[in-house]
Amino acid sequence: MALSASLPAMRDDSVSVWHRKQPLFRPGVSYSDRPRPPRRRLYYLSHRGALSELTRSRTKRLFDASCASLALLAFAPLFGGIALAIKLTSPGPVFFTQYRYGHRNHRFRIFKFRTMHTHLGDKRGVAQTVSNDPRVTAVGRVLRKTSLDELPQLINVIRGDMSLVGPRPHVPGMQAADTLYENLVPYYFQRHTIRPGITGLAQVSGCRGSTAKAEAAISRVDYDLQYIERWSLWLDIKIIWWTVKREFFFGKAE
Repeated sequence: MALSASLPAMRDDSVSVWHRKQPLFRPGVSYSDRPRPPRRRLYYLSHRGALSELTRSRTKRLFDASCASLALLAFAPLFGGIALAIKLTSPGPVFFTQYRYGHRNHRFRIFKFRTMHTHLGDKRGVAQTVSNDPRVTAVGRVLRKTSLDELPQLINVIRGDMSLVGPRPHVPGMQAADTLYENLVPYYFQRHTIRPGITGLAQVSGCRGSTAKAEAAISRVDYDLQYIERWSLWLDIKIIWWTVKREFFFGKAE
């Protein structure tokens, strides 16, 4: 009897990361009131998606460092104005720093303009902001509305902690739908196979704001993995343009 006849038939159990096709940059995302359970599938990232090719990784890093350095020089006067406004309107430091998840789960110190009263701020970042949050200062509301509070993260990009585009960095222990994010989404840590970004595909696709519902939280991770799978320099440029257009020009940040 042939050896092949004695062996069971091989079955292809690999499953694509994407359970359905999703359009890029759709105007918004509406979530059902009924949270969907986490999908119980075998998730993986392809060789292309993991950005494991040295040339692709170096190209992205060179693009990030060059653009961040130029942006930091261009926004220097704006940095000074924002810093002065923060110091004149509320006591405390200009910058807010916090440890976040980075590449391969390594933690790094992120920089942001302080938007909350010092004595009311949440250093751990577990408590999410809500509408008309009393912890947010008057200047902070403007900064959050225009996403200008994120500008100091250009320093993180130059240092190599972050990328211009990528999954948004989360604080360790972040919760979604009243549970740990990694418990809600079994494949959560796959989003850390690349550097986190100042902006990302999830943000320009409408996934912003509260993650109190499971559907919203899972969709964000899905978009992050879709970005990793489909990465290209042209995609980064489009996401950056959409971020500037939607948030800085039209103030649609949440």
